[in-house]
Amino acid sequence: MTTHVDQPKSTTDLPDVGSPPDVVQRHQAQAPAPASIPTVDATQVPANRRRGGDVRTVLAPSTCGSTTGFMGTLTLQPGEAVTEHWHPYSEEFLLCVSGEITVRLDGEPRTLAAQQGVCIPIGVRHRLVNDTELPAFAVFSLSPLAPQPRLGHVDTEALPGAAS
Repeated sequence: MTTHVDQPKSTTDLPDVGSPPDVVQRHQAQAPAPASIPTVDATQVPANRRRGGDVRTVLAPSTCGSTTGFMGTLTLQPGEAVTEHWHPYSEEFLLCVSGEITVRLDGEPRTLAAQQGVCIPIGVRHRLVNDTELPAFAVFSLSPLAPQPRLGHVDTEALPGAAS
């Protein structure tokens, strides 16, 4: 199912954030110098395999100083899965870039083909599986941040290799 969201019909539908010169001056005063904005190489970020698959948190408070969310990549080889979990503070945006991923949302399967994405609302349990013969690659982003990193995920399935 593809859903399209209507864009605001005019600028009067948008919130008032000040006049353009005021907004520009405020943001320029707060913006970091371009040379201080880091570029992060995903291949240099260690893989996290705790929940399954190859998860790399590329852009995060720890890597680039972000303050509102984080972004990363997921590679699932054929037969691999990311165990079921949910996020109490964040929406998760998931875009399947290549391959195919089955996403179970509160137990209901949904297939994401290459170039398809889904927004997983706060509190929705989700599990990701590659049921195909080819690797799958996805990009994900979560926002807003949890108050502390350890509060960002609630596991609802035993982690790979965990004692029963």
